Amino acid sequence: MSLPKFTYLAPASLEEACNLLGKYQGKIRIKAGGTDLMVRLAQRALKPEYIVGIRQIPELATISFNPEEGLRLGAMALLYDVACNPIIQEHYPMLARAAKSTATVQIRNMGTVMGNICNASPSADNSPTLVAMNATIVAVSPAGERKIPIDEFFLGPGRSALEPMEIAKEILVPAPLPRSGVSYQKISPRSKVDIAAVNVGAMVVVDEQGTCQQARICLGAVGPVPLRASTAEEFLQGKVITDEVAEQAGALAGTDASPISDVRASKEYRRLMVIILTKRALLEARHGTSI
Repeated sequence: MSLPKFTYLAPASLEEACNLLGKYQGKIRIKAGGTDLMVRLAQRALKPEYIVGIRQIPELATISFNPEEGLRLGAMALLYDVACNPIIQEHYPMLARAAKSTATVQIRNMGTVMGNICNASPSADNSPTLVAMNATIVAVSPAGERKIPIDEFFLGPGRSALEPMEIAKEILVPAPLPRSGVSYQKISPRSKVDIAAVNVGAMVVVDEQGTCQQARICLGAVGPVPLRASTAEEFLQGKVITDEVAEQAGALAGTDASPISDVRASKEYRRLMVIILTKRALLEARHGTSI
């Protein structure tokens, strides 16, 4: 299938890219990996007059870690690179797991974590862990930079908080807290590389006695945006996460979900999987804490 006609622009800096967005506002789209964009172009779902490729901007490929500040993932950090990066595997293993579970090898070699986030798909593989770990999206525009908490980034299916003249520059992930653990769980209808029918990210922080001090649970593919399971989070405060407590929290997470039925799963199946995957995620995250 042929693509619609467009002019391709390849800026060498973020400043130049932002200026192009301002100059061609309403007629331009950003291309990072392009794995979703090219499909939408081929389907004529999008017909921009200009496409600005950001692959040639060196600072956007950065993956760096500071024990005090945490992790920085540039907008062009490939899914493959995040999945295989030894620093991420050591300090953020669930980010690596989520990236590795995204689509196929070919897609991971081209696609980016930022692209997966900015598509604002409710079933995106990389959203639940980043929400659970309280990440921040840094956006840049001709007016400067601003930081968007990831809890405020998703506005609806395919809709994010990015303004028309903004480019998502990097993802900031806080340094892992003492005695914390994270988990990512996913179930898909056909295989591990298929789009998630349900996915769950969870972070648990405990005190020296193993009592839960903080819990963040994010549910994917069961609402218009990645959802925080706030009822389950509140329930876990001050409790030791045993099998029974994790099961109760899973049941509460099921009430926080608002799934629909589609070609991948029924709403009843999705709600059941939220209960099961939340329990698994909490127990794995709790097991990953060190007291």
